[in-house]
Amino acid sequence: MKAAIYCRVSRDSQEITTQEKICLEFCQRAGHEVYKVYSDTGISGMADSRPAFNELLIDMRHYKFDCIVVTKLDRMGRSLQHLLNLFDEFNGKGVHFIAATQNIDTSSPTGKLFMHITGAFAEYERNLISERTKEGLKYSPNAHLVGKRGPDLKPRKLRGTLREKIR
Repeated sequence: MKAAIYCRVSRDSQEITTQEKICLEFCQRAGHEVYKVYSDTGISGMADSRPAFNELLIDMRHYKFDCIVVTKLDRMGRSLQHLLNLFDEFNGKGVHFIAATQNIDTSSPTGKLFMHITGAFAEYERNLISERTKEGLKYSPNAHLVGKRGPDLKPRKLRGTLREKIR
């Protein structure tokens, strides 16, 4: 079977080579020929559109491989609806999905069921993280001082206040 490998990390500071190594070793053990490794670095799983992921989908639509291998289901995405739409398309193209470390293989009914359950948990985890972040920002007395700009810069202006005109 010809396999495409997809790897993704959310931050540029994270290491993607571990995922690649796990997938390559899995393919070697299973006797799959690796067509190509697609990698997205610094892109959230919440984003439906990612450069390497989009390239993978284009190649899949041109029947360039038979299966997609990832380390874990959440590397593909974190929205259950997005995952279900993807797997519907994979199924329509005759492409199997394999999550190497979770024993998910959609070529069997058991693998399909496990994929749906794991996908629901991935979405649940994403929603929990989002909820905790919002609560932390709402109830922490210094939350407005910390963020992408850093704690040592001037506090952000409150919404609804006018900024000075730039001359």
